[in-house]
Amino acid sequence: MSEPNTSAAEQLFEKALDVAEKHLEAAMKEGGALSGYVAIAMIEAAVNQAVEETSHTDVADMLRDLADQIEADAEEGDDE
Repeated sequence: MSEPNTSAAEQLFEKALDVAEKHLEAAMKEGGALSGYVAIAMIEAAVNQAVEETSHTDVADMLRDLADQIEADAEEGDDE
């Protein structure tokens, strides 16, 4: 069940993320030994498509946010 403070946009994004993860897992399984490359290629394909659907500015901003999140998670892991 969703949390009461979760916005409609966040709920939609979480649903979209679930769909994307399902397809990524299938593509990686199909890729076998190339699964790491498949994951990176999926990022590139997704970014290119996202730019077509939105704008390069929106995508660049989201990627910066994602990079910040990855760095923060890595720092938390280092602290443990």
